[in-house]
Amino acid sequence: MIKLAKTSFSKAEAPKKGVAVILAGEDLSLGTVAGQVVSALEGGLQRAAGIAGFKGQKKSSLDLVAPAGLGLDRLIVFGIGKPGELSREDWRAFGGAVFAELQKAKADAATVLLDAPEGVEISAEAAAEFAMGAKLRSYAFDAYKTKKKEEDKDRDLKLTLSVADLKGAKKAWTSAEAVTDGVILARDLVNEPANILGPVEFARKAEELEKLGVEVEVLGEKEMKKLKMAALLGVSQGSVRPPRLAVMRWNGGKKGEAPVALVGKGVVFDTGGISIKPAAGMEDMKGDMGGAAAVVGAMHAIAGRKAKANVIGVIGLVENMPDGNAQRPGDIVTAMSGTTIEILNTDAEGRLVLADALWYTQQKYKPAIMIDLATLTGAVLVALGNFNAGLFSNNDDLAGKLLASAQASGEPLWRLPLSSDYDKIIDTPNADVKNTGGRWAGSITAAQFLQRFANDVPWAHLDIAGTAFGAPKDDICQSWASGYGVRLLNQLVADHYES
Repeated sequence: MIKLAKTSFSKAEAPKKGVAVILAGEDLSLGTVAGQVVSALEGGLQRAAGIAGFKGQKKSSLDLVAPAGLGLDRLIVFGIGKPGELSREDWRAFGGAVFAELQKAKADAATVLLDAPEGVEISAEAAAEFAMGAKLRSYAFDAYKTKKKEEDKDRDLKLTLSVADLKGAKKAWTSAEAVTDGVILARDLVNEPANILGPVEFARKAEELEKLGVEVEVLGEKEMKKLKMAALLGVSQGSVRPPRLAVMRWNGGKKGEAPVALVGKGVVFDTGGISIKPAAGMEDMKGDMGGAAAVVGAMHAIAGRKAKANVIGVIGLVENMPDGNAQRPGDIVTAMSGTTIEILNTDAEGRLVLADALWYTQQKYKPAIMIDLATLTGAVLVALGNFNAGLFSNNDDLAGKLLASAQASGEPLWRLPLSSDYDKIIDTPNADVKNTGGRWAGSITAAQFLQRFANDVPWAHLDIAGTAFGAPKDDICQSWASGYGVRLLNQLVADHYES
């Protein structure tokens, strides 16, 4: 298995040895420097391409081993289609696809000549997106594999990107690499088995952000009882592992400016509690902290690139287990806000964790906006599959910004409705609200529930149950855990909330 050891940049010039990758547009159009490379190829590129049926189509490739006339060990010609129609997402995907080609070639070092066909300039930002795609594609979670086949043993790849704007590319990559590392951190957290990563251990992972200048405070069970967080604590009471609430603060903006608040559901393992889940697939519930992982990853990205913004990340960390002390269906708990909640189903637990986390965040930090992320409902999978996360918001301006950031970052959202009509489904004669409205409109009623704890703060809820883990593999992610949400949240802050 090849892992990306290092990505570096050099000035665009024709590579003369080792493994090289050049880009070709449709009909084999090449950039100036790439043209110089293939000019010495005996028989020419047209002949080799004709035999292989290669025409430069997007993400196609032509692999020439020990090409005659060149000093290279290998020349990979990578198709990018129509160069004038490429997006950031395309360049990110190209990076991942090229890494996959180098992985197949078992290369230890390679130079990619980012030289655009037909005179189209490849920007510094596009080069950074390419590097991001390569690094994300190189990710593999294999920490617990003690024995590997020879072909699976780790090999380090040193990747050099040869670019026209060397200074600009290095600067762009400094920022993009911080975001990339945030995604990888989120993937690691979601992939970790629950016996290793409990609430206490997760909180320690958050504390590691202190080395980037993030201020971290961790509340234990005693502090949360004092704050009367009975909704969150009710979920935790069936587990022998104590709960935690971790608060991460990045003060990169103007002093006194209201922060952006990111709130994550961190159920490190969800059995469903007394309303226990079926055994089949329950192992996936180690990923029920995907929202909290995204918040930690986003805080890493924001602090790592030294964003000029004030951002707070809050994560509620619990384990939901069946036990003699676990809460029961029919119990009534009082949230920090004073709202009474009837528990109809102990498997509708994430909203209880978020209820107290959201109330605490908006009460203590008075944020400009508040966004929560949670692997909250299976219903969002029924509605949207694995391809979009569900977006719910009480504020059209915030929703619009999130949708724009989703498109720019390549982490898609689809907005679903909120209205008082859905509140009727979660009314109960026994308390202020019940924690589930049943089968119909399950994602919407969960969001309606959460909205009560946002108060009047501009708020959005992202249901990432279909995108945080188990989504189809693609050019930049071959992992069960995707790290979804990190790029989206970073994009939102970068585009709309930096001074």
